[in-house]
Amino acid sequence: MILALESAGPRCSVALWDGAVVAEASRDEARGHASILPVLVQEVLAGRQPSAVAAGVGPGGFTGLRAGLALAQGLALALGVPLLGVTTGEALAAEADNPDALPVWAAIDNKRGRIFLERPALPPVALDEAALPMPEGPILLAGDAAERTAAALAARGADARAVPPLLAHARGVARVAAAMLAGELPRRAAEPLYIDAPATTSPRP
Repeated sequence: MILALESAGPRCSVALWDGAVVAEASRDEARGHASILPVLVQEVLAGRQPSAVAAGVGPGGFTGLRAGLALAQGLALALGVPLLGVTTGEALAAEADNPDALPVWAAIDNKRGRIFLERPALPPVALDEAALPMPEGPILLAGDAAERTAAALAARGADARAVPPLLAHARGVARVAAAMLAGELPRRAAEPLYIDAPATTSPRP
């Protein structure tokens, strides 16, 4: 069984996977990830012991990522099980409505006027709309900036369409982690993908 956590965005979610989702819980909150996640983990585990832990590594919000990864690392260490990292784009693509198996680009609002863009086999980047790369063929876009990104690309002649989900969920993290454990995908370390520097407040004079 895989215990999966996702907290890179404004959603805290936890899922337990054993060939399919056994249990899951989530809360959509902009803040408080560090206090919400342990409650969700306890609810989902219900006394069961996983054989692996997986966590979303971003890109996403600094505080949410830090809280989720710290908890995942502590759980994996305490349980003595492997720890895997799954990117936000991988988690979104795993749950996207994609019957034609098109490339899925993840487009995430970085809350600073730009878009975190994650494409298959490429590192994520933060871009202005004007700097978005043109796809070579039809693509799907998932994430909370998917519609905005699809519209910007379509205006330039791209075959781009926004599809659910808007937010990554631990279900997708678990699905990707299962493929990693089965040798179908390369394993990724559970290290945060920070693109922007964390927001800070100006020091008082």
